[in-house]
Amino acid sequence: MADELKRRLVHASGAGLVALYLLADHFEVGLTWQYFRYLMIVLSFGVIGLEILRLRVGLEWWLYEKLTREYEQDQFAGYGYYMVSMTAVVLVFQPAIALPAMLMLAIGDPISGAVSDDSLRRVKGPTVLVTMFVVSAALATPFLFHSPLAIVAAALGATIADGVKLQFGEFIVDDNLTIPIYAATLSFLALEFAPV
Repeated sequence: MADELKRRLVHASGAGLVALYLLADHFEVGLTWQYFRYLMIVLSFGVIGLEILRLRVGLEWWLYEKLTREYEQDQFAGYGYYMVSMTAVVLVFQPAIALPAMLMLAIGDPISGAVSDDSLRRVKGPTVLVTMFVVSAALATPFLFHSPLAIVAAALGATIADGVKLQFGEFIVDDNLTIPIYAATLSFLALEFAPV
């Protein structure tokens, strides 16, 4: 239980990346969206490098023991998918779409995990789904307030990614990969193609 709480806190710390970008102008750091994209690419390559060292070379830090789950011991860990998916949405979408999608992963996912019963069902229970939707909608609102449909679309994307297990053969797709991508893609589609 203590390790699970640590994992959730580390998960939530990703919101610091969003805060860094949003506060950069206030503190006159000069972190433009393009520079933020470069930063995310560097962080992703760093994480991928750490995972290669862990899986291929056998690098075993105490941190891995505390923050990775048992099933991740011999495969690419969730924190790697986390950084890759956040970077993907930052590279593809503009801030109003990418930033809330990042927050849905950083904040929404650990909150939904806290109300989950950790069962291995294909579709999570209604409490988890509703919690993820409400939290995601709340996170999207400050960025997409001009389009309620985009807010709903983003929250729906995050909820589907978090709540429905996607599996190909034996491989289960980690929701750390899908939450930002589904949320950003559906909000983009709502903004682009829905009637105003």
